[in-house]
This record gives sequence, C-alpha cells and structure tokens, in this order.
Amino acid sequence: MKKDLKRLGLLSIVLIIISLSVALIMGRTYTYKFDINNNSKYELSLQNETGKVKILKEKEKNGKCLVKIKGVKPGKAFLSIKYGDYGESKMIYIHKSMMITDNTFFGDFTGSKVIPISLVILFSYILYILIKVYNKSKKENLYQYRNIALLGIIIFIFFIIVNNALSILYYQGLFTTIDIITSSMALLSYIMFPIAFVTFILVTIINLNLIRKEGISLKNLLGLFLGLFICISTLLPDYIYNLLMKSENINVFNLNGPGPYIYNFISSLIYLTIAYLECILIGTIVIALKSVMKKVNYDKDYIIILGCKIKKDGSLTPLLKGRVDRAIQFREEQLKENNKDLIFVPSGGKGKDETISEAEAMKKYLVEHNISEDRILVESESKNTYENIRNSIKLIDKKNVNIAFSTTNYHVLRAGLIATSQGFKLDGIGSKTKIYFWVNAFIREFIGTIYSERKKHIIVFIFIIIIIIISVYLTYLANNI
Repeated sequence: MKKDLKRLGLLSIVLIIISLSVALIMGRTYTYKFDINNNSKYELSLQNETGKVKILKEKEKNGKCLVKIKGVKPGKAFLSIKYGDYGESKMIYIHKSMMITDNTFFGDFTGSKVIPISLVILFSYILYILIKVYNKSKKENLYQYRNIALLGIIIFIFFIIVNNALSILYYQGLFTTIDIITSSMALLSYIMFPIAFVTFILVTIINLNLIRKEGISLKNLLGLFLGLFICISTLLPDYIYNLLMKSENINVFNLNGPGPYIYNFISSLIYLTIAYLECILIGTIVIALKSVMKKVNYDKDYIIILGCKIKKDGSLTPLLKGRVDRAIQFREEQLKENNKDLIFVPSGGKGKDETISEAEAMKKYLVEHNISEDRILVESESKNTYENIRNSIKLIDKKNVNIAFSTTNYHVLRAGLIATSQGFKLDGIGSKTKIYFWVNAFIREFIGTIYSERKKHIIVFIFIIIIIIISVYLTYLANNI
C-alpha cells in the first residue's frame, strides 16, 4: 500500500510536469478556426488591446479559415473575421508566459487535451489502488463496512474517469474540467432520480405492507426517508436557483457579483454529495448480494442459528423455520460433500410474550427432524443478534474450529458485520424470505456504513468541498481577470 501511494505521488508529479511543459511550450501558439462557408471573400482583422499577438499563418481549408497566432505581449486582444453580412470575433488572453488561451484566463490552449488525459491516468491509478485494497479486504473478510465504503468510492471514481475520458473529444480548456466534475455528478443525480422516484413509490408500498405486518417503527420507515431525501435533494438546486432569480439582493447573472458563485457552490455541493451517497448505497446493495451468494466451504464444526420471534404456542414462525431448515440443509450438503458432521447452536432468549425461549423452540424442531440432541448446543440467554453471536461463541470450544451461522438472506450481511465487530470471522448462509424485508436491510446497512466508516467519508467530503471551492474560485477569477 505504501509503495502504491509513493507511486501515486510520483505519478502526480510527473503528470503535472508534463501538463505544464505542454502548456508552456505548445501553448505559445494557438490556431483559430472560422467557418467561412466556402466564401473566398473575407476580411480578417486583429485588435490588440492590453496585450499583443501576431499572425504566423493564415490559410483556407474545407470551408474554414485557419489562423495561427503567437503571443507577443501579455494581456487581451481580439481576432475578428467578416464575410458578407456575417462576422465572428474571438477574444484572446495572453499570459505572462506568452501562453495563449481562448476567450478567458482558463480557456482552451494548444495541447490542452493533456489535462483530461492526465486526469484519466491519475484517477485510473487511484482506481487500481482502491480495487486492489478492496479485493484484498474482501478476500480477508467480506463482512466489513470498509468493503462497502471502498466499493462505493470505486463506483464514484469510475464515473469521474468515464466522464473525463469522454470529455477528451470536446475538451475546451480548464473550464471543461471544472464543468465535468460538477455536471457529471449532476448527471448521475438526474439519472438516479427516476430510479429514486420509482424506488420511493415501491418502498412506500413495501413499507406499508411491512408496517401492516410488524407495526410502525423507525427502521420500517428508513426506505421512505431515503427515497424522499434523494428525490428532494435532486430537485433542490433548481428550487434554489428559482429563489435566487426572484431575489432582489442577489443577481445570478452578474458575473462580477456573488450570485452565480453562491449558486454554483450550493448546487455543486448538493449534486456531489447526493452522487457520492448514491454510490455508497449501490455498494451496500452489491455487498449484501455478494454476502448471500457467497459459497461457504463444507468444513464447518458448528453452525449458529440466529433466533427471532416464535409463535405464542412455542412453534416456529415461517421466518425462523426457514433459518433452521437452511442449517439442516447445509449439514446434509456437508455430509454428502466430505462426510463431516457439525453441531447446531440454536441461539435466542425468551421474550415477554413467548412461552419458551427461541433456542428451545429451535431445538425441539431440530429433534423432530432427526437431529440427535448430542449434536445440539443451546444458547437461550441472548436478546439480539450481537448477543446471539457473542454468547454462542462462548459456548463453543474455539480451538481450531470452523463456524458458520444461519439466518435469513437479507440478514446475512448485518450478522456478518456484527460478528466482525466482535473479532470473529464467520461464514453466513441465508434462507429465502419476502422481498419487502430486503429494502430496509439495504438502507440500514447503508446508514451503518456511513456511521462506521465516518472518518473515511469525512475525508472524502472535505476533498469534495475543496474541489468545489477551487472550481468556483477559478470560475470567479476567469470572469474577473
């Protein structure tokens, strides 16, 4: 990792040197292209104001007039062409280094495509490092919040690379880079808006069903809140723009005043933040699905069955029955694969409205399905998933044993993350369940990722804010120099 960071630093320095060299050497001349529509009668004029340039070459080609110029004195100049009743004028900015940029201080220059190419190379190497770290982390233990955070950042960086790569074809100076950073994130937000809106409708229906079955609670409303947040945030910049348009104190069209820059900062911050959070959410969904689809080795000595509520008569609910059946199925598969038996650890205490503990109810079900009592180790004190895993591990002889846990598929990732937080590396298997449980599971782990990896996300947000401040300041300079 340290070697990769050193290489990244070295690569950054090399790319900066190359970009500056191209700008200072090739940027001393610039070729303007005027469309003259095959009209051979045109008039070219050069007006030197605070700066001065000279024409090196002038020629006609394919209905265009190509004019190559060179800087002589720093400042501004104008190059105009007139043919028939039509005319066109270009502003020229000559830097102290005699580099010429089109129209503004940060406009296009000869060889300017070196900037997006350098950015694509730099971000690609950053992406390579992140993928390398992600694959190593995932191989060590899939159930880590850092895997979700890394995957979300990878998606975020990939989107930036694609947009920078596409911009090479139409690159028009540093302004293009600034626009790409903000507009690409706005594009991602708008792309996600229909998905977020449809998801919001579906989540509303699903959550109403969930509330009908389980009652109103904060966790059952998480999907609704997130859908509303994405929809409102995506439309918020337009709403702010309309407010500024109506304001008598702020003029969004005055490039010399604060109006357009306040709006650019706020809208860019919203778009970048939403785009980043959407990437983290996508990462959460991907890791959750990977957790369910992960192939578990048939070498287990114990399998913990995570409890949940039982019926009033002490029998298993369909949800809990699915978990126990999945554990039994895994045992049968393992016996067939390598003839190795395992010990079941049903885990779950007795709730206030339960006649027996969840663990005892599961044990009874296991015995009814021809599992010998000497292959069952009961843990009947736990009240939640954290205690399920902690108390069950205490009962197990942990010397050189392999342990798995069985739960519902939507719960595999969360249970694995909880096990990891306690220092245990367990494999999880999941039983099938209704789709409406999945939505809130994704949202819950998404929020858990943001909180658990908050230091990483704070660094990313600081980086985002710095980029926005720099881009807004550069825009201000370009319009006021």
